[in-house]
Amino acid sequence: MKLWGGRFGKDTDALVNEFNASIQFDQRLYGEDIRGSMAHAEMLMQCGVISREDAEAIIQGLQGILADIEAGTVAFTADNEDIHMNVEALLTSRIGDAGKRLHTARSRNDQVALDFRMYVRNEIGTVVGRLLELETVLCRRAREHQNTVMPGYTHLQRAQPISFAQHLLAYAAMFRRDVTRLEDCRARLNECPLGCGALAGTTYPIDRWRTARALAFDRPVGNSLDGVSDRDYALELLSDLSILMTHLSRFAEEIILWCSWEFKFIELDDAYATGSSIMPQKKNPDVAELVRGKTGRVYGSLMGLLTVMKGLPLAYNKDMQEDKEPVFDALDTVELCLPVFTAMLDTMTVLRSNMRKAAGRGFINATDCADYLTKKGMPFRDAYTAVGKLVAACTEQGQTLEELTLEELRAVSDLFEADVYEALKLENCMALRSSYGGPAVSETTRQIEEIEAFVAAREHD
Repeated sequence: MKLWGGRFGKDTDALVNEFNASIQFDQRLYGEDIRGSMAHAEMLMQCGVISREDAEAIIQGLQGILADIEAGTVAFTADNEDIHMNVEALLTSRIGDAGKRLHTARSRNDQVALDFRMYVRNEIGTVVGRLLELETVLCRRAREHQNTVMPGYTHLQRAQPISFAQHLLAYAAMFRRDVTRLEDCRARLNECPLGCGALAGTTYPIDRWRTARALAFDRPVGNSLDGVSDRDYALELLSDLSILMTHLSRFAEEIILWCSWEFKFIELDDAYATGSSIMPQKKNPDVAELVRGKTGRVYGSLMGLLTVMKGLPLAYNKDMQEDKEPVFDALDTVELCLPVFTAMLDTMTVLRSNMRKAAGRGFINATDCADYLTKKGMPFRDAYTAVGKLVAACTEQGQTLEELTLEELRAVSDLFEADVYEALKLENCMALRSSYGGPAVSETTRQIEEIEAFVAAREHD
């Protein structure tokens, strides 16, 4: 008989049982469910709602169930619908009437809200840890390439000279924001819904602050209707994960471009590439391509849950059972992508000479040439026009700016002097860009040290 079966005169249809059950996916919440139940039982005893003997029997029984689940000796059943009722049925079968007292002053509505918050809170810590590992690798690779000149791009056209370190650190900045977004989400969700009941709290003399503290929450949720119907934290998590996957996908796209023969800026380690079934020469960036592809999967999880929640009146509705699968899938996807992507970056070979060769074409020192004239006294817009004429002439002649003779340069402006060639040298162009956040070694060093300090502060928490 169902734990809720007193009102009903017949058994649930088998198809409805299968349709209604969530145990096939929410069983992963068993740890959170059992810890929440133990805290609830302890609070009920401290408040005089149940006896010490019953509380001790409940807690010992739950500890035994937890051990058996982790040992793989427990078989869950769809007849009990979800992890909450499976655990309660197991407990009652083992300790008798005391098990039936566990659900006093509690509903499945606040119970599932508690379990899900605890699970999301824990998984945020896992994702943050993976991101910090990625940040560490990015900092290490950036230190190796502070003097590696490459073309920076806009519109996928060569634009200005930067270092490979600067490029890597741009992604480090993105992932740093991802960490702080996830931390913000964790801080906002850290309110305990246990004690909200079905929607209107309870008439029992419970202490919600006690259970909140016992389960490491900052405080109880302040409104019982909100406590059982809020899934903002799940939506916020999926939004944060979607932004994170956007960053991974953008980086993956660049990896794919860079290891193509058209760019050949990097070469992936053989352990992080695959071959073709028919073309023996191929070395495919499948890791990067899969990360790019799985991004759409995480976006889908966000859109799915937004659509579920958009039309729900207060308080709990069964639609909200659809909250877990998208969150579980998105977390699984991100936690799968991050370590393999990190290892791919850590083991790739950077082809410095190819980067430098690409930087030598495309007139990426044209802005520096205009700045040279401006510093000599020419208005920037006039300098821009003068250098544009030089670029047009070089394009026709198949030359670079630094290959022009001083006579050819002075034909456009007599402000050009012999020191212009030092100004046009790509290494100098990069080194002189020492404004805050720029590619000069002094600035990439500062950026690396800031990211390293950011990581270290969290690793020591």
